[in-house]
This record gives sequence, structure tokens and C-alpha cells, in this order.
Amino acid sequence: MKKITIAIDGFSSTGKSTLAKQLAQKLQYVYVDSGAMYRAVALYALQHKLIQNSVLNTEELINNLPLIKVAFQYNASLKASEIYLNEVNVNTEIRTMEVSNTVSIVASVPEVRQQLVALQQHMGAKKGIVMDGRDIGTVVFPDAELKLFMTASADTRAQRRYDELVAGGTTVSFDAVLENITSRDHLDSTREDSPLFKSEGAIEIDNSKLSLDHQFEKVLALVNSKIDFKNP
Repeated sequence: MKKITIAIDGFSSTGKSTLAKQLAQKLQYVYVDSGAMYRAVALYALQHKLIQNSVLNTEELINNLPLIKVAFQYNASLKASEIYLNEVNVNTEIRTMEVSNTVSIVASVPEVRQQLVALQQHMGAKKGIVMDGRDIGTVVFPDAELKLFMTASADTRAQRRYDELVAGGTTVSFDAVLENITSRDHLDSTREDSPLFKSEGAIEIDNSKLSLDHQFEKVLALVNSKIDFKNP
């Protein structure tokens, strides 16, 4: 069966990871959450006090890049891969608001992007991969057979993120989450290196009013148009 590369880009809290995991499981492809990789680097910067009052010590972070090892390990009990920073599982730690508020700053550093993009391209060299992020279709896999661009209203995305944080026990206000969402949108779309935008040939999906099942069916139909894949 022909294997392809599926690149999923889009704004934060548009359900990119959820969709990517669904597709990877259905197709038995490798799934890579590129955003988690940038979050891991941001966590490293916070742990080593390279970010103070939202100001990043860029030079020191660049100097530390050879010491930052990001990898995924499959957790059989969860049937999912978890991210490790220097051999420590940080799957939970990277999802805090503190990391969310700093990840776009870290991701704007060209040297960070160069290191992680090279790693991502290595992961996808043999195809059969679903990767989500913000520059997958534009930079990492510009020749991907299927490119998607996910979007939804800021309020809808903020509500999703707020519900997720509250369910996880985090005390946070909706306004704070909305501010984080809109701030990240601006930073991701205006950074000089690999800004977020819809790549050529990408199919835009606004899921503000789509259920997860409807969205999956819609995207799976697009996948079926690219490969000889039959539903069981």
C-alpha cells in the first residue's frame, strides 16, 4: 500500500493533534507532534532560567542547543508516544500555561527551528507519517501529498483550551486563555523565520462548528483520494 506524508498546520487549539492521532491510528502511520518539540525546548529554557519576565536570553539558548535532546517514546499502555526532554518524560509539564506563554518566543529563534526541522525531516524520511504544527506544509514537508490548514474562531479555540486546562486541574481564567491564544496567533503569524500561513496546495478546514467525527470523516475522504486505502 502506498504511503504518503500528511502535513497538518494551523492555529493553536484547532485540534491538530487530535486529528493527527486519529489519522495515524487509522492508517497505522507514525504520528509526530512538532509543537510538543518546541514546547520541550521552551520548558528547558524556563527550567534553566533563560526566560525572565517574558524576555528570552537568545544567545544563551543557542549556546545550550547541543545540550537539548528531544525524543518521542511509545507508551504501550497509553497506545501513544510521549515526549522526552534529555531522557525525562515531560509530556505533562509542557502543557502548562507558563510554557504556552513562552513557546512562541522560543519557536521564533531560527537556530531552534533549524535544529528541530532537521530532526522532523529525518523522522519523516520514509513517509507513512502524520505531523502537525505550524510550518509542516511550508517548511518541513513542502512536498507532502496531503496538506491541511486548520482554523477556528479565537473564542472557540480559547473555550476548548480553557476546558482542557480546567479538566486537568489548572486554575485559570477564560480571558487569560483568550489573551494567550490571540498573542500566539500574532507571534506565530508575524515571526521572521517560518511564519504560520496556509501553504500552497493546503486544504483549509474551519472546525468551529464541526464535530470530531464529522471532521475525521471529511479528512479521511481526502486521504482516500491520495492513497489506495479502504475502510474496514
